Amino acid sequence: MCECRRYRVFGLVQGVGFRYYTQRQATRLGLTGWVRNCADGTVELVVAGGDAEHDELKRWLEEGPGMAQVSRVEVETVADPEIYSGFSIR
Repeated sequence: MCECRRYRVFGLVQGVGFRYYTQRQATRLGLTGWVRNCADGTVELVVAGGDAEHDELKRWLEEGPGMAQVSRVEVETVADPEIYSGFSIR
C-alpha cells in the first residue's frame, strides 16, 4: 500500500549535503516525492511509498549523513497526496 508522509528534520541539517543524501536514499528505496531546505533551518520532505520503505527512510533520517546532527524527526500523514514520478530536490 502506498502512503504519503511529510517529514520535518531538525538539528544541524543544512549545509551538510542532507538533501542530496536524502534523495539518494529515497531513490534507493524506490520512494517518490521531494526534499527541501526551510527558512527555519529544518529540512522538509514529502514522500510516497510503502510502510517498510518509510520505516527504513525514517531510521536513516534520524541519523542523516556524516556531518549532520539530527535532533528529531517529525512525521505526519498527508491526506491528499500528489502523484510523484521521482524524487527531487526543491
